[in-house]
Amino acid sequence: MDYDEFDLAIYMDLISQVEIEDLAKIEQQPCVSIYIPTVMAGPETRQNSIRYKNAITEAEEHLEKRGSSDTQVQEILKPARLLIEDYDFWQNQSEGLAVFIAADFLRYYRLPHCFTQSSVVSSRFQLKPLLPWFARDRKFYLLALSQNELKLFLCDRYGIHEVEDLPDEVPQSLAEALRYDDPQKQLQHHSGDGSGSAAVYHGQGVGTTDNKEKIKEYCQKIDSGLQSLFNKESFPLVLAGVEYVVSIYQQANSYAHLLSEGVIGNPENIQHQELHQQALQVIEPRWQAEEQQAIATYQESIQLADTTEKASSQLERIVPAAYNGQVDTLFIAEDWEAWGKFDPQANKVERQTSPQTQDIDLIDFAAVHTFLKGGYIYSMPMEKMPTTDKPIAAIFRYPVAAVTV
Repeated sequence: MDYDEFDLAIYMDLISQVEIEDLAKIEQQPCVSIYIPTVMAGPETRQNSIRYKNAITEAEEHLEKRGSSDTQVQEILKPARLLIEDYDFWQNQSEGLAVFIAADFLRYYRLPHCFTQSSVVSSRFQLKPLLPWFARDRKFYLLALSQNELKLFLCDRYGIHEVEDLPDEVPQSLAEALRYDDPQKQLQHHSGDGSGSAAVYHGQGVGTTDNKEKIKEYCQKIDSGLQSLFNKESFPLVLAGVEYVVSIYQQANSYAHLLSEGVIGNPENIQHQELHQQALQVIEPRWQAEEQQAIATYQESIQLADTTEKASSQLERIVPAAYNGQVDTLFIAEDWEAWGKFDPQANKVERQTSPQTQDIDLIDFAAVHTFLKGGYIYSMPMEKMPTTDKPIAAIFRYPVAAVTV
């Protein structure tokens, strides 16, 4: 497949906050956003290109309804259509594909999330399906401790990724720490018996009472070695290991965000994806509690509104507030759209019952600007929204003058 005739920027697999910011800056007519679920392996992978082709056809219909000529439609979608017949591309997918298309512009991301299939045409890209990757407090560390290895993972709701470049001060394994506790044994271990086999030290089982202090020292070294990494973030930390090692590490720990509950069992015997699922069971109650607390804060704030507003469920109020960096926490209903225009000079929103030329999805606009200004975003089913009859709600960073909408 040759893209050289198109001046394209193509990205794959991972998406960063910087790329979200770059995509949010693009405002040209028209912008096409496509999301489809994809299959990673097996005979069902043939459905990947079919879903994508259907999404392209839907995008073509949207472009025509917005007044694009047939020539313009074909020119905009031409590079994106080249992917349809790319067999290798469709055999190497994750759980979802996001594609962004504009004049002389194509970017795609293969991501570990099963998107709801959609094709959206607007004067800007539809980005709110990507924002769960960047929701604050939705990432966590998973530290796997075993006799033979130590591994640190950075996880979110959708995947698990090993942190490979650990600080040099971090020991490599529990067994190594016990084996090398005595310098003479370290020398014996390296020299062996002349046969090339490693020395074995009887009585050095990691579960013995005599070794608990050594294990604690080892855990303290890990804790100290990881501080340079952990000090840059405040993500929760989940431990994985046999019960007594997890207990000892908790005693040695100085990281303020370590969770009291861990994944119990030898992590060497657990596949990474299963380890991730078990860790999610530990962290999910914390996330749910935070979400419920945020909803309670909204409901309390909305009751206090008088001449000033601390919260709102009015789209016309929230969109300007998000654009101006006033939204601390935003709640949006999954798969809901609200079309219209926003005039930043007048701070005014104009709603439409159906998308017109130059219209944008105002919920998406509010979500992206809340994210770019450092706010929290909760995306949830409509029935779980703080106000179950409105697809958007917000808590403001500070009380602002109430307005009549």
